Amino acid sequence: MKYRFLFYFVFLSALVSAQKYATRSGTTSFVGSEETFEQIKAVNSVSTSILDSSSGEIAILLFISAFDFDISLMQEHFNENYMDSSKYPKATFSGNIQNFSLEDLSVSEKEYKVLGILTIRGIEKEIAVACRLSKIKEGLSLKTNFNVLASDFDIKIPKVVRNKISKEINITAEYDLVEKL
Repeated sequence: MKYRFLFYFVFLSALVSAQKYATRSGTTSFVGSEETFEQIKAVNSVSTSILDSSSGEIAILLFISAFDFDISLMQEHFNENYMDSSKYPKATFSGNIQNFSLEDLSVSEKEYKVLGILTIRGIEKEIAVACRLSKIKEGLSLKTNFNVLASDFDIKIPKVVRNKISKEINITAEYDLVEKL
């Protein structure tokens, strides 16, 4: 675990030396409930992301306990029973935006494919997702929406609530990345 943290620190530091765009206030949210039940959703407004505009490399880090639920009991169950956030405090993504070119961006959104490794609960999974990028006054806007299976990250759903919690979790992320000099 120490080595993984060191890897991400070195990776993020390497991105800092290149032309980069970053945020520490990105929004990552998820919905994980079946439609017939009270909606299980949460928002994390302190997600960190760094994009190396010369290579398309991107890294994202967020703390699990920073997800905010409307119902405090859901937040407690999420952190203690499902995500074990004291043992696995963060989720990360490191990858590459395919065929990324800063010159191709405008105020209109352009879709790209992103390939990378998503790590949740210490389990790494290769994923490929679509993202939309555009130029904004402050820098770049990055948006994505994708699904992950709870079982891919060893998230156990008890039988008692199995029909209320979706096996497939919908994740939405929106980051306004500011150019760092």
